Amino acid sequence: MNLKDLEKQIQAYQPENEQEKQDQKVMLAYIQNFDNVLTRENEFGHFTASSWVVNPERTKVLMIYHNIYQSWTWTGGHADGEADLLQTAIRELKEETGIEHVKVLKDGIYSLEIICVNGHVKRGKYVSSHVHLNLTYLLEVSEEEMLTMKPDENQGAKWIPIEEINQYCTEEWMKQKVYPKLNEKLKNIKKCD
Repeated sequence: MNLKDLEKQIQAYQPENEQEKQDQKVMLAYIQNFDNVLTRENEFGHFTASSWVVNPERTKVLMIYHNIYQSWTWTGGHADGEADLLQTAIRELKEETGIEHVKVLKDGIYSLEIICVNGHVKRGKYVSSHVHLNLTYLLEVSEEEMLTMKPDENQGAKWIPIEEINQYCTEEWMKQKVYPKLNEKLKNIKKCD
């Protein structure tokens, strides 16, 4: 998979709302105007992948307590040159939580959003404010999987009941716009018995 393939996936995605429609347009413009959007070398914006990880009953979401954001949040991370962002999402999920077995619930992009990242210090180096061109994938994991943390990135991983997410998340845009959108979409995904 390469950047052209990723561009085709984003073009084929059917936006759910105005936010997704506008963010899709901006993501495609980034691809057209920059050849390094898959790496952090692009300091204005670069691709990331996140996972909306649910249990088989679809009643809980697996989240991590993120060190930089100081909030319970979804798993995910930078593409770092990889154009197959589903694989990025799965890799990051496994690294951040220690889980081993993952089921993809929906082929292709589940959601897309551009996320503003404030300037911060990471590994002793200042990172200027920028945007993450984020693609989200819907994954399923058993609650019986052993969870661990990745101390350089998070302070823990745990299952949170879907209706309680706002009690754990401190990022206003995520809890007002992103997570409710993901949960609403989840209602339309059929469970496999």
